[in-house]
Amino acid sequence: MLTSSIVFTLILIIALGTFAYNLYRIIANIRIGRDLDRSDRKPDRWKNMIRVALGQSKMVRRPIAGILHIIIYVGFIIVNIEMIEIIVDGVFGSHRFLSSILPIKLYNFLIASFEILAFLVLVACILFLVRRNVIRIKRFFGKEMTNWPKTDANLILIFEILLMSAFLTMNAADSILQGLSTHYTHVGSFPVSQFILPIIDTLSYNNLVFLERFCWWFHIIGILVFLNYILISKHLHIFFAFPSTYFANLNPLGGLSNLDSVTKEVKLMMDPNADPYAQASDSTNISPQSFGAKDVADLNWVQLLNAYSCTECGRCTSNCPANQTGKLLSPRKILMDTRDRITEFSYKKRNKLEDNKTLLGDYITSEEIWACTSCNACTDSCPIELDPLSIIIDLRRYLVMEESAAPTELNMMFTNIENNGAPWQFSPADRLNWKDE
Repeated sequence: MLTSSIVFTLILIIALGTFAYNLYRIIANIRIGRDLDRSDRKPDRWKNMIRVALGQSKMVRRPIAGILHIIIYVGFIIVNIEMIEIIVDGVFGSHRFLSSILPIKLYNFLIASFEILAFLVLVACILFLVRRNVIRIKRFFGKEMTNWPKTDANLILIFEILLMSAFLTMNAADSILQGLSTHYTHVGSFPVSQFILPIIDTLSYNNLVFLERFCWWFHIIGILVFLNYILISKHLHIFFAFPSTYFANLNPLGGLSNLDSVTKEVKLMMDPNADPYAQASDSTNISPQSFGAKDVADLNWVQLLNAYSCTECGRCTSNCPANQTGKLLSPRKILMDTRDRITEFSYKKRNKLEDNKTLLGDYITSEEIWACTSCNACTDSCPIELDPLSIIIDLRRYLVMEESAAPTELNMMFTNIENNGAPWQFSPADRLNWKDE
């Protein structure tokens, strides 16, 4: 028993240490982004996080997927409360530790609740597998959904099915062993695992012990592996959905942010008392800020957080009018490409490797971003309020303001505004004639 406790403790420390280290790496990657102040309206931000991330309010816009997701979300979190007991039992070699500090009726109720929720999670995961692989719902597929994203989604569902099955089988074997050995405390209520008893009740005592221990170790190690797997999976949103919804843009979706550098320049131009030469002299020691974004380091940290938080559910792309009409744009791909690029960018920077790639051009093409209608359908439909449009706008800004690479139609409009004071090609003296029509 002592050897088992030592082995378990070492595995626990290694798993949690690896998780903490890799999570720190991801947070460091997010901090590569530019500063952005989202410290305003704190009460509204807390409400938004509780409503959207905790309350799953936007998930149920699609009722079937929403209800199944809530079952998995609530069930998996509550079932894993038993992790407290499993960890204590693993470290100290006890059996059902919580039963010694909780009233027996409450403990039995909790075990029964865990079993019912575990069964519901198992059923929901099977239904999700059917939706992905048998019904093959369209939004789960797309150019960006290569082998890894599709495999990742299936692996997570299979993982959860195996974990819940191990939990229920462990309880079934444990319920029999409680009557056979004094080491197994006679507690718990098993409304679901009791149906497994006819399959295993003919096993010998030693085989039952092996089955119970095997399922116990499989369950706990599986959860620790799952914890670390999340960090390289789309299921990172389990953690990042909360900060993403807290730091979400709370302003009306139709509004676009202005660049501070441009705003200051315009105010300077409009101020008859300002001295532009003095302004330039004061700023000689400050390197000019580029307009828009060419690479991930030009984006702000909230945009990078959004990229890591993407669930790859495809709701944004399925609601995108440009995508629906056959354009190249996929808002989901914008976020996935940004996440892939920040991972590559930080790896090369950390290891001092040559990096000749950029987000714009090597990952996201100009054709994609100019297909966007800026309608905000993607942001509105996202279940955790991610904002792929803000990334598209910043990439566009770079093309227009740094490269002068706007489409011909826009360049004509810019020229007309510069020369005529209006987007149309007629005399500036006639630009107010529209009001007489």
